Amino acid sequence: MIKTKVVIAGVTGRMGHALLEGIFADNELQLHGALDRADSPKIGRDAGEQFGKHTGNLITGDLQAALNGADVLIDFTRPEASMLYLQACQQANVKHIIGTTGFSAEQKALIEKAAKKIAIVFAPNMSVGVTLLINLVEQAAKVLNDGYDIEVVEMHHRHKVDAPSGTALRLGEAAAQGLGVALKDCAIYAREGVTGEREAGTIGFATMRGGDVVGDHTVVFAGIGERIELSHKASSRATFALGALRAAKYLSAHNTGLFDMRDVLNLR
Repeated sequence: MIKTKVVIAGVTGRMGHALLEGIFADNELQLHGALDRADSPKIGRDAGEQFGKHTGNLITGDLQAALNGADVLIDFTRPEASMLYLQACQQANVKHIIGTTGFSAEQKALIEKAAKKIAIVFAPNMSVGVTLLINLVEQAAKVLNDGYDIEVVEMHHRHKVDAPSGTALRLGEAAAQGLGVALKDCAIYAREGVTGEREAGTIGFATMRGGDVVGDHTVVFAGIGERIELSHKASSRATFALGALRAAKYLSAHNTGLFDMRDVLNLR
């Protein structure tokens, strides 16, 4: 069996740990490279050390060396780092899985452009459950398009740096698509003071941060006399890691193109 050779960016972080665990348990995948910051104290140590494994893959800050001979890079980092990885992947002809959030419109345009050269899975949330939730929200918005107010509520751990979360924004986009409008034309991201009555057709967002919450998302459709709530609660980062690894295997059949988790799960 030919295994997909995977490089993990941010390998010493929480998502890196979950990705390593998933790769070691999957016979179709092989750890090819382990990337971390150049100043990381773990540079030069075996990537499997924390699992009691000797993999021969030493943690490195050398991006080009890590990508040499690889099939795909999995990246759950920060937008600035992801842009560097994106450029390097194009140069090395390595596929790119991007789970990073907080990109600007200009950065998203660069990802779309890069997909003409390499295959990319770009999704703010790699969870199978969240991917299904996105589809359900779009379908619900098509049905509940009159007389129902839509609110997206999310909570994450205290260390998350962007708000609303990329997943919350994607859920808002799904609701807007169901309504046949653009999210930028109907989103309400903050309320304070005397705001007046809620404007019909808007999509509101509420953000909470605290503790070690991995990720909770709820989309509320509030009508007269009833309320429909569609929710997903992640209790472990393993769900995101397993989705990303599933995406890595999906890309083995693609050389170029921009995909998301709905493509990976055949939910189009």
